[in-house]
Amino acid sequence: MTDVIVGWNGRWRTRTPALLLGALALSVALGAPVRSETLPLVPKWERFEQAFVSSILYGNALQQATLTVSFTSPLGETIAVCGFWDGGKVWRVRFTPDQPGRWSFTTACSDPSNRGLEHQTGAFLCTAAAGQNRFRQHGPVSIARDRRHFEHRDGTPFFWLADSTWDGARLSNPKDWETYARIRAAQEFTAVQWAVTPGADAAAEPAFAGDEQVAVNPEFFKRLDAKVDALNRAGLLSVILPFRYPERLPEDQTLLLLRYMVARWGEDGVAWVLRCDGSNPGDVACGKRVGRAVFGNKPRAPVILFSVDRAFDAFRDESWVSAWGYVSDMKNENSLRDLFSGPIASEWKKEPARPLINIEPARESRSAQSRGRTTADDVRLAAWWSLLLAPPAGVSYAAEGVTDWDTTVERQETGAAEGGVPAWQASLLLPGAKQMSVVAAVFRPIQYWRLAPAAQFLAVQPGMVTAQRHIAAAAMDANHSILLYVPLDRSVRVSADALPAWPIVNWINPRTGERSPAVAVIDGSVCQFPTPEPGDWLLTIKAGK
Repeated sequence: MTDVIVGWNGRWRTRTPALLLGALALSVALGAPVRSETLPLVPKWERFEQAFVSSILYGNALQQATLTVSFTSPLGETIAVCGFWDGGKVWRVRFTPDQPGRWSFTTACSDPSNRGLEHQTGAFLCTAAAGQNRFRQHGPVSIARDRRHFEHRDGTPFFWLADSTWDGARLSNPKDWETYARIRAAQEFTAVQWAVTPGADAAAEPAFAGDEQVAVNPEFFKRLDAKVDALNRAGLLSVILPFRYPERLPEDQTLLLLRYMVARWGEDGVAWVLRCDGSNPGDVACGKRVGRAVFGNKPRAPVILFSVDRAFDAFRDESWVSAWGYVSDMKNENSLRDLFSGPIASEWKKEPARPLINIEPARESRSAQSRGRTTADDVRLAAWWSLLLAPPAGVSYAAEGVTDWDTTVERQETGAAEGGVPAWQASLLLPGAKQMSVVAAVFRPIQYWRLAPAAQFLAVQPGMVTAQRHIAAAAMDANHSILLYVPLDRSVRVSADALPAWPIVNWINPRTGERSPAVAVIDGSVCQFPTPEPGDWLLTIKAGK
């Protein structure tokens, strides 16, 4: 039976038969007027959606009208959210309430003659959080108070472990997308990076038509709505790149398209990635204007500025930028040296602080015969190095076949019969993807954002000879907890003065997650810790009681 909300002396209660009768009896006894109102119930952190029917059928709604909906919280605060056209005469607004109690809203249309969109009012009651996934329990993801990591709206930390499938959301069918989301969630991923444009989707339809005056295709976006919902149900953050490559559109049209996407998905569990070529002053200026116009000073969802040439200084004072995204060639000696001693290595010291994410790593190769292929070892090295270059916030992963959603069926022997699966599905089980769960197991239980690079703890840095041997070191609270990633050497040398009192020292195998006690060889002021066997290893040092 639908709940009824009873208004009595300004207090709102969820009706049960006993409470309702008691309230009515008390109202009569006190001689108070009885007033009732039926309101939709929306749990905290879940999406409220309201449809409106336009009184005017626009030829190109994106160009001809805008809808703004102002929501008033139980505490009297007002939050303005953009609505969006959803085909024909239908317009919608989506909103995620963060306070229990009665919310009200009123609409405003840029075309005041539109009776269906102008000055429409309504209300709903926000109840306690009742969802099962991380977004329904803790709210959407935002930038943390320390501006070093991500967290949910209720303050629960969110560790960024993203998979890259730039073409996957657009090209997949619903069943395959559900399979993909289920597997990646089981592998401990927390986010999925995907792009809206360019290209048609699985129904052979594009996102929009035109250039000087674009017209959006609402059916294309409805299919992507289902993809966002599927990821959120699986507890995966949608990391949306609106334009994978620069769209050569007029600035005002780029702004309209981006605003449309934010109106559709901005209230879900999402983050945004904007790409900018820092070497082009025109692109930088345009990026600033569009970012300010769409996201304002305080975006409700994180906005990551992704720049191949690391144009962070140009956007440093842009308050709508939540985090930095970069890419680096982890297999090139000169690039590695630049990474460990260049601008990226010192970025975390600059203010205002922002999380730093290696957002487009090299793709793990499917075939062992691929020339210049990226192996699981390469993927692992890149992930651990990236995480310890700054206070860790997270890292991204990519697999060949998944990023471009390759549907080619690969034949394989399955006993007496031959069978095959699409390349994207086979790539989900590559070794590097499985080993990302070790990253999650190491960082999630600790206050990882308190770690900071601590190269001074190393008595010897073999990376000075060869960058591939670079040992990454990070520490928390001076030396209370220390992490050292050893990629190639058979031992790591730590200054004895750097060790905490009564240290507890262990090795973690980054391929399996297995832990084993570490043995120290003390040589004067240096403690040497031999690795258990060849390969890369993670050394953890914690202060004992």
